[in-house]
Amino acid sequence: MATYLTKEGFDQKMKELSELEAQRPAIKQAIAEARDKGDLSENAEYDAAKEAQGMLEMKIAKIKELVASARIIDDSKLNTEEVQLLNSVTIRNVNNGMEMRYTIVTENESNLKERKIASNTPIAQALIGHKVGDHVMVAAPAGKIEFEIIKIEI
Repeated sequence: MATYLTKEGFDQKMKELSELEAQRPAIKQAIAEARDKGDLSENAEYDAAKEAQGMLEMKIAKIKELVASARIIDDSKLNTEEVQLLNSVTIRNVNNGMEMRYTIVTENESNLKERKIASNTPIAQALIGHKVGDHVMVAAPAGKIEFEIIKIEI
């Protein structure tokens, strides 16, 4: 299954992979030092180092799998006619008039602090395919909320 990433997201995953792989020598050293301390059956340092190695290798394998199946999104094909992936969308809550701006990104790149929401979230799903001026209903835990799309940007 392909994973869609922006160029920025792909580069970030590659950087993360490089940083994780750079940790391998330190973990191997910790295992070697723990092994030198004697009986491995009662050596908590050895067990901890081996567990850390397993976790590191799992993270590396996961990222390698992700980047191997990644498809880079061509942002030259983006437009602002209707809401789509990688658009920044300004919406207004019809009930209270509050405006918010979100960028719709892939699941792997979502970050609420940066106002980047995943395309599979209820709000993004409600917005995708709609145009400026459209009203959309979003199912929230507190009930349905109506939003008006104010602006779509790249």
